[in-house]
Amino acid sequence: MSDVISEERGGESTRELSLTSLVKEPNFRTRVYDALKQAIIDMDIYSSAEPRWIDERQISEKLGISRTPIREALSALEREGFVASVPRKGTMVVRKTKGEIVEMIEAWAALESMAARLITLRASDEEIAQLRKLFIAFNEKYKPSEHLSEYSQANINFHQSVIRLSGSKTLVSMTDDLLLHVRGIRQVTMNRAFRSDQTIYDHLAIIDALERRETELAERLSREHTLVLARYIEQQPDGIFA
Repeated sequence: MSDVISEERGGESTRELSLTSLVKEPNFRTRVYDALKQAIIDMDIYSSAEPRWIDERQISEKLGISRTPIREALSALEREGFVASVPRKGTMVVRKTKGEIVEMIEAWAALESMAARLITLRASDEEIAQLRKLFIAFNEKYKPSEHLSEYSQANINFHQSVIRLSGSKTLVSMTDDLLLHVRGIRQVTMNRAFRSDQTIYDHLAIIDALERRETELAERLSREHTLVLARYIEQQPDGIFA
């Protein structure tokens, strides 16, 4: 059963870090790291300007373990750029600047467009067909803009699936750490109803190209779809995301 850590720290909140209790086992240190990283990925860190703090004591209580593996996991996550230690305050989840976000989205666009190319060359018809099923619930009567939370998850699943179906372990590895921030930005823009009804048509056009094995078109549509998000972020006020 998941619990949500929530603590006020000088007017700032540690909301939305959802964790499940762990039991000690040979690989439990890895499980602590994986659990913390996944909890951070699942946080909606760009929905407000408030910092997101991580409290070792509360995490220790929620997971039922000592603070030592938690500190080790947080140290690893800090080296990877997910969190930052702030003297006399604690550990804060890192939020990227607008410029950094744009760069990451541009990198994602390049990697995902290559994934689309590889799908047309490597994936089976059955695998590609799974992409269409992600959006089967949505239509004119069940619009994405009226079901933003559900559509946001389908949208994220689509982009993750495109990378996975490329069959390239390197692409999967390269996009793992980008996912935290790109996912967060996709969620917040969807929650603002940004192009939600239009993006499903973009997705279906990409899927059409993949199904027809139109390599150049699938690559271009995938890249252009993601770059629209980068251009949108560039147009926002500097302080809106960080």
